This record gives sequence, structure tokens and C-alpha cells, in this order.
Amino acid sequence: MQNPFETGHIKNYILLYASVVIIMILFFIATTLFHDAKSIETRVFSSDMNSLELVEKREKVSQDESNQTKRFKLLQRSY
Repeated sequence: MQNPFETGHIKNYILLYASVVIIMILFFIATTLFHDAKSIETRVFSSDMNSLELVEKREKVSQDESNQTKRFKLLQRSY
């Protein structure tokens, strides 16, 4: 195997690295030029008591379902 510093191949490695960096810079410039920034609307959620009651009802229903028979049975002894 030849040493790239002695044979003059280091110039090729530097050119390869520089070309990759230039391509990355060009892609970055292209994405910033052609990227259309959209304004995002902020949404305001109402904080009425009805929504809190619905959440509490869902929690009660999920607890009732968890108390029912289980779908899987756990083993008594682990292997």
C-alpha cells in the first residue's frame, strides 16, 4: 500500500473533500431559496368544564374495562 503523502495523491483527497463541501453548500443554498415559509395559525383551545367532564368519563370507562377479565393470563412461574 502506498503512502498518499509521498505519492502526491493527497491533492486528490483534498479535491474530493472540497467538492463534497461545495455540493453541501449548494444544496443548502438551494433549499433556503426555494423553501416557502408558511405562516402557522395558532389554535386556541377552549377550557370549558364540559371537556373536563368528558375526560373524567373516559378515565372511568378505561378503569372499568381494566377491571374486566384479562385477555392474557400471566404464568405463575417465570422461565
